[in-house]
Amino acid sequence: MDRGTKFPYLRQDFAASVVVFLVALPLCVGVAVASGVPAELGLITGIVGGLVTGVMRGSSLQVSGPAAGLTVLVFEAVQSFGLAALGAIVLATGLLQLAMGAMQLGRWFRAISVSVVEGMLAGIGLVLIAGQLYAAAGIAAPRTGTGKIAGLPGMLAEALSSTTALISLTMGAGTIVLVVAWTRTPKRVRAVPGALAAVALATVATLVFDLPVATVRVQGVLDAVRLPGFGEFGGAAVFGLLGTIAAFTLIASAESLFSAAAVDRLHDGPRTRYDQELMAQGAGNTVCGLLGALPMTAVIVRSSANVRAGARTRASRVLHGVWLLLFAALFPSALELIPLPALAGILIHAGWKLIPLRAIATLWREHRGEALILVVTAVAIVAVNMFEGVLTGLALSVAKAAWDASHIKLEVVDRSDGCIRARLSGNATFLRLPKILDSLEALPDDRPISLDLSGLNHLDHACRTALENWAERHSATGTEPVRLTRTDAVTTAP
Repeated sequence: MDRGTKFPYLRQDFAASVVVFLVALPLCVGVAVASGVPAELGLITGIVGGLVTGVMRGSSLQVSGPAAGLTVLVFEAVQSFGLAALGAIVLATGLLQLAMGAMQLGRWFRAISVSVVEGMLAGIGLVLIAGQLYAAAGIAAPRTGTGKIAGLPGMLAEALSSTTALISLTMGAGTIVLVVAWTRTPKRVRAVPGALAAVALATVATLVFDLPVATVRVQGVLDAVRLPGFGEFGGAAVFGLLGTIAAFTLIASAESLFSAAAVDRLHDGPRTRYDQELMAQGAGNTVCGLLGALPMTAVIVRSSANVRAGARTRASRVLHGVWLLLFAALFPSALELIPLPALAGILIHAGWKLIPLRAIATLWREHRGEALILVVTAVAIVAVNMFEGVLTGLALSVAKAAWDASHIKLEVVDRSDGCIRARLSGNATFLRLPKILDSLEALPDDRPISLDLSGLNHLDHACRTALENWAERHSATGTEPVRLTRTDAVTTAP
């Protein structure tokens, strides 16, 4: 068999892998820096995403690596438990994902409300933008999300009073402008990703004009690797650490599988097998945990770039991991030239894209309850933290689903013989009990009433008890005693 037959799409996959590598490189470094960990750890996660997750089945064209969506959570975890515990957290996340994939739970992540996921991403985006504005100015940021946002006016005033901070902030702003404007350049120019072009130009400007801005600190890829020790595993009994692991697992899995669904809409190739994709993500996070690196998810920016560049098989994402490995091995010192304000600008732009402004506007017009869930989830993440914010959104989503499912209708017919016939249909749950009782108690209490429940699809214990109590009270006013019929109707008959 000749090479062309064995690898029929090698040329397309090779070209796509180069594009994905150029997109991934600045994001891997930027996400690591924003997460408060060495820049090399972001490259390690990108390499694992290509060489480990990339060879596994699941979603053939989506690309995995460190994601802006986990930046805030990683930063909180490192601040709370230390960098040494990160490997243990990511390893536990990977093992949980492997277990869930083996139990075929991957498809159930599609049942998570889209409003919760978009609210989660919006909250992450807001905190990421606020935090990176401080980084762009070279000013230390408050630890909490509300502190970051509330302190922005003071940060801006401080930056305007310092020449160094103003230069740094201007570079960050210029990076954002260039990334946005890059999408309007000719197609040939856009062959180079806008993020890479912006970082390269900022690096050249820093070197040529000797600008007083901070640059990335490098310690070497091998030196950055931290194998998780038994001490870190012993801390897994701490409730806060368990909550962090649960948050990593939920968010990384949901983001990856939602990304897979989005990527499937971009191409006509094989569809995603969700359980296998969850296991692929778990395998990647397990290896990242063993190396002490950042957690990974499937990343829609890299994945869409892979599809648009013409990738046809998994080879493109594996090759992109090879290019990241070669860069980390051969040119690690090049990272020291990258100015931090430029990376901050890249992440501010990424954070802005996480906020679904159009979705919020559409939901507000068509489904205000879903819009409220989205906004409350985002606000909770900013005000409290990631885990509690997501739990708040999930709780609201479940409550809304229960409320929507408990539709009930009361039909009243005043018969010619003086008897009132009332019929309930739908789902009678405790959520609608006040409405049911208000309607029944508004009926005349001096006439016989027949209450038919045969139209109910569901009647919970609380409603049944309340209806029987109402029937007893109505009977006490002088009508005939209560009679329970075979049609499961509670009646007060003449």
